Amino acid sequence: MTDANGNRARRWRVRGRVQGVFFRASTRGLAEQLSLAGHARNLPDGSVEVFAVGAPGALDQLGQWLQHGPRMAEVDAVEATEEPVPDPPPSGFRTG
Repeated sequence: MTDANGNRARRWRVRGRVQGVFFRASTRGLAEQLSLAGHARNLPDGSVEVFAVGAPGALDQLGQWLQHGPRMAEVDAVEATEEPVPDPPPSGFRTG
């Protein structure tokens, strides 16, 4: 599911001790370095959802980092799904 610019979209659900440990802010920092757009947000069940759009290699790098997250996080599981690139695609990376 690649758009006209070669971008892809991916959604991850990260479980473990991932809230209250700067997970979303750290994810945003890396996503911005990788020129990805999207969001990272806490979910009511204690997990974090990350949605990102960008170059396939950058998505792979983010996905690898999500396996462990920032220093204080304890990641138990990461589920990833490919998604259609939204039209229009998101701009910037936000947390919520």
